[in-house]
Amino acid sequence: MAVTFAYYSEQYGGGLDEAAFGEFSGAAEAHVKWLCAAKCACQTSTAYKRAVCAATDAFAEFGFGEVGGFSIGDFSVKNYENRGTTGEEIATQMALKELVGTGYTFAGVGR
Repeated sequence: MAVTFAYYSEQYGGGLDEAAFGEFSGAAEAHVKWLCAAKCACQTSTAYKRAVCAATDAFAEFGFGEVGGFSIGDFSVKNYENRGTTGEEIATQMALKELVGTGYTFAGVGR
């Protein structure tokens, strides 16, 4: 993995504990690799690592599926105003903010 918990917590300043980081960082790194697939991103660069950290935070906060609504016990309400935004879309947006100007992302993403 390109990003360790030490980097995430000390350099990036992330707020997840080590267990939560471990739960979401693999998916986040795979997602950033997908964003950078055609451009051979340098996986040791600061921008790449920060993109993985940002995606980790997004997946931890929003999950992978649709965002919106809430549950209290057995009662749940879905927010239909969100137009189907997913945790993956938010992770993409957060990662792209860290990759701006690097040329790492492939054409068509973030336009």
